[in-house]
Amino acid sequence: MSVTGIFGVTASALVGLGLFGLITQATVLRKILAFNLLVAGGFLVFGVVAAVPQALVITGLVVAFAATALAIILVLRLFEITGAASIAEDPPP
Repeated sequence: MSVTGIFGVTASALVGLGLFGLITQATVLRKILAFNLLVAGGFLVFGVVAAVPQALVITGLVVAFAATALAIILVLRLFEITGAASIAEDPPP
């Protein structure tokens, strides 16, 4: 298998794990981490497919980092207000 094939399989695995985490996890922090895996897989796919994507990938990484920092701040605020860091609905009493 070539290096491009290995990167392609790795990118597909990252995207798959990210989607799985977004769908199955109820904790907001785990959803953020799953979304980061999904984005990293997307960047890797873009790097495998495109010829010279360095500038776009670096810009995307910076934007993804800023969005992650904002999301974590919002999760901390959610925890301060509600006392829970989960978006799962509570079962009826």
